[in-house]
Parts: sequence; C-alpha cells; structure tokens
Amino acid sequence: MASGTSNSNYCRAKDPLTPTSQTLGLSLVARRAEAAGAPLQDAQESLEPVAVGRTLRLDVKLALELQAVVLSHGGCAAASTAFASELATALGCSRVSVGFVNGRDVRLRAVSHGGDQDLGGQGFAPLTAAMDEAIEQGLSLYLPVGATPVSAIRLAHSRVPRPGDGAIATVPIVHLGEGVGAVTLEWATPISGLEQLVEELEHVVSLVGPVLHLMHLRDAPWTLRVSRRLRRGWQRLNSADGNKWRIGLVSGVIVLGLLTLVPVSYRVGGKARIEGESQRALVTPADGFLKAVSVRPGDRVKKDQLLVELADQDLLLEQRKWQGEQAQQDNAYATALAGSDRAAMMIALAKADEARANLGLVEAQLQRARITAPFDGVVMEGDLTQSLGAPVQRGKVLIVLAPGDSRRVTIEIDERDIGDVRVGQPGRLSLSALPWDALPVRVTRIAPIAHAVDGANVFDVETEVTGDAARIRPGLEGIAKIEVGRRTLAWAWLHRAVDWLRMSTWAWVG
Repeated sequence: MASGTSNSNYCRAKDPLTPTSQTLGLSLVARRAEAAGAPLQDAQESLEPVAVGRTLRLDVKLALELQAVVLSHGGCAAASTAFASELATALGCSRVSVGFVNGRDVRLRAVSHGGDQDLGGQGFAPLTAAMDEAIEQGLSLYLPVGATPVSAIRLAHSRVPRPGDGAIATVPIVHLGEGVGAVTLEWATPISGLEQLVEELEHVVSLVGPVLHLMHLRDAPWTLRVSRRLRRGWQRLNSADGNKWRIGLVSGVIVLGLLTLVPVSYRVGGKARIEGESQRALVTPADGFLKAVSVRPGDRVKKDQLLVELADQDLLLEQRKWQGEQAQQDNAYATALAGSDRAAMMIALAKADEARANLGLVEAQLQRARITAPFDGVVMEGDLTQSLGAPVQRGKVLIVLAPGDSRRVTIEIDERDIGDVRVGQPGRLSLSALPWDALPVRVTRIAPIAHAVDGANVFDVETEVTGDAARIRPGLEGIAKIEVGRRTLAWAWLHRAVDWLRMSTWAWVG
C-alpha cells in the first residue's frame, strides 16, 4: 500500500471539519458514478430516494445507535469490537471486520463478536488485502456486483473465502479527505439490494468511522503518530497548493543552518559598578567631637585640602597646661643650677623633659584634629554634615577617598560562566547614567573566591576602562558584557538547558 492516499482521491465537502452523513455519502456515490462513467447528476438522483425515503431514517437511527455504542468505550479495541458486533447483528452478517492504515499496510483492529485473539496472522491476510484494495481506490467495493457494476478492481475481494452465494462489501473510513481504514462486512447467504445497502453503510461509516480513527490514534504508539504526521506533511509538500509549505520548509532549513553553523560573538556579563582603583579611609585620630565638615560624597578634593575638623578646646587647654609645666621646670632647673644643687637640678631637668614630651603629643593631636586630603581624589563615602557636634571614637572611619583619575569596573559574573572568562578579554560597559554610550573595558583580574548575591554565586571580575573615562564617577552602576569567544546561536541559547540536563542526569544516575 502507498504511504498515504491523496486527498484528490476523495470528493469531500467544502469544510472537511464538519462533514455530514449525506455529504460524505454523496461523495462516495459520486466517486462510484465517476468510475462507472455516469454523470454526477445521475449519482445525485440515485441518492435522492435515500435522502427523502425510509433509508435515511434508518441510517440516522443506526448511525446514532452505533456512535453511542462506540462512545461508551474508552479504548479503540473495545469500541471497534462493539461497533463490529452491533453492525453484524443489525445486518445479519456472518462477520464484520474493522481495520486501520498502519504505515504502509492495513492492520486488522477488531472483528465482530471477537475476543483477544491474534488478528495479525496469515489467516486474515486476504481480508486486510481487500480493505487495502478499497482504500487505495477510494471506493466502496462489494461482491457480487449489481446490474450496473462500477468500474473498479475487485481482485482481492474475490480471493476472500466465502460460500458460493455469499456476499462481501468493504466501505473505506475517510478522515479529512484521506483513507484511514475500512469496514468489511461478510454474509454467508445472498443479499438482495446489496448496492443500495452499501450506499446506506457509507452514511453510517462516514459518521462513526472518524470517531474510531481518532480513538485508534489516541491508543497508537507515539512513533506511529509521528510517522503519520510526517506522511501528511510530505503529502502537503507534494500537493499542488503546497508552495507555502515548501517555502516555509526551505526557510526553516536556512534558519536552522544559520543557528547551528554560523558562529557569532558570544558574551557573558552581569551587574557592574564603578570603583576607584585604590581607596583611602580617613579615621578619627582620637576621641573627640566633630567641629566642621567641608566636603560631601562625590566632591572632588585637592591634596592637603581641609576635609574634617575636630573640636580642639580640650587639647588647647592641655597644651597650655604642659607649656606652663615646662616653663616652671625650666625655672626650677635654673635656680638649682645657680645654687649648685645638683640633685634639684637633675629632678627639674627630668620634669622639664616630661612636660616637653607631653606638649609634643598634644601638639601632634591638635595637628591631626584637622584632617586633610592625602591626594587629589573624589569623596566616596562619609556624609558627616548631619552629625556636627556628635562624639566620635578613635579609629572610626570618617571619609573614604579614591584617586580622581584611576577607575576600575567590578563585574559580577555567574559561576556558570566564569570558566569562559580570561584576563585580557575585551568587553563593553553600559551604565544606567549613560545607557546609549557603551564604554570599552578589559579584564585585569578574576577574583578566586565566589560570594552570594541575590541567591546566586558570583565572582568579582575586575576590569579597566580603556576608553574615555572622564565622564564616569565612582559609585555608578550598570551592565557589562565580556566577549569570551565565538559560538553558534543555537549553542548560546541552549547550552544552559543542556548543562542543567547533564548535571541533573549525573546527579540522578550517579
């Protein structure tokens, strides 16, 4: 049998999704009339008594009863067996068989009053050959033929074993213009009006047959369903109106080739932030109170510019105290020296040295109370304008400075991508403040230790700005991408999913 029956073999209604019994019956009658050489008008006239007389009422009743029987079962085998059994009982058949197209062959699915017997043996080969014969020709075939036989091949039907006066008829099951199966009826006794009975059966099979076919597809293995879809797609490609399908297939092949064969630049990236290349923390030299603050974060400062001034009242008092102590001991030393009192002279000299040392310490503390910039730079942290007069402890960080001209960009790269990053690779930086002006960067260092950010492990990758960095400021944030090589688009889009699948498989199997 051919891989599929062409849609042109069947005369279907305009809307193939909503067929009616009369339309499908007319299609088969028209097909038979065309094969016999009779005009279509005669075929329609031959069907009119069926539509207005007793036959249509019988067809509708029988079709609805059979359809109810089919729908009362959940599987195709049970539904097909029930359908064949009910049809055999209603028409007095010795056997009714139902078969469906499976690949290039027709396989028997059910026989009337059958059980779980094997239906694929050689004993059923003539029966499946007769079904194949009817499906290939797109006609209902029967023996013995009537007075005006339809021009068709009945060789396989003549080889089906039957009594001398018995009859056989096969009605194809049509779904969406394609022969998908057949129903074969056998009688052990002669049947009068067999041609008219076959026409009535076409109405019944056209209504119940597609339901059985859909149940058959539902129960079929996935390989059969896929092969059937591929077959139907191939038929559409080879049909006269398949230009759009052919164009779509060629376009799909081209796109697939571009995705899998053409390499493009592959980049990895993450969140980025601007930092100073080096930072200096200015801390409180001693316990005290804030007296004045002259800068805020973001301000540019010059070397030796006053930044913060601490309260120095206590230090000035202590300075005057030790100055007085030093003067007093100097006078005592002079008096002891004039009186040649060597012991008093040495004591006064020692106390004068002590006062001088304490005075030097206080003067150093007064000098450190005025915190100045050690270099030209930018204030990164330390907004103290709202804390004037507040006490500060020794060692507390007051201001953080960064050099004004040197910058570094720190990029947070996910641990899944860090293996592709190498020192020296170029990249681009897009800041939230400058979204349309991407700056070139170059990788200078990769941190060896990861840390958690928003539930993900990331590595800090340090880069330097190789372009004009005059407009950027420390503290700005954005997105940076590093070029790590060339990959195909398919690999770039799917490698994450493939890696996850490999890891999950290894975890489950290992």
